[in-house]
Amino acid sequence: MVRVSDEEIRRVLGLLCQDDTLRAFASLVLGDAEGLSPKTLGKLAAGGLAACDESGKWRAAPERFRELLRARAEPAEELTAEERVLRTFLVDGRLTTLAMRRDKRLVVLRYIAMVFEPGMRYPEKDVNVALRAFHDDYAALRRYLVDEGLLSREDNVYWRSGGPVRL
Repeated sequence: MVRVSDEEIRRVLGLLCQDDTLRAFASLVLGDAEGLSPKTLGKLAAGGLAACDESGKWRAAPERFRELLRARAEPAEELTAEERVLRTFLVDGRLTTLAMRRDKRLVVLRYIAMVFEPGMRYPEKDVNVALRAFHDDYAALRRYLVDEGLLSREDNVYWRSGGPVRL
């Protein structure tokens, strides 16, 4: 990405603050370049707000604003594929839906499984309370976790049996 100096931005804004260049730019946007002074058109062209084609016809170049904005924008935060999935399906810590492709559901389930400490045993009631924080259909969520091997169960007691571990 090309960096834009503050001076370039000031130049464009300065052109739009002057009555003569602002009127000239507005005329070009409306497609009426007749009667515009070559000096004013030259100022607009120097700021990137006007362009002249091979036939000598002037046109507005409003794409200059987009260029300046893109060049000054902060670089996008790099997210992992898992982080993108979690941002898509978890809003304010709650699941928006349980209906998702298996690969995406696994990402979400691994994240949810981290609520349960490895080595700890949980009665079903406690598992339900923890899962209800993520989605109202806690029974389906519990079933998915067991089916995917993230939780194991015996006699209504659950324990973490898979997924990532926080260090």
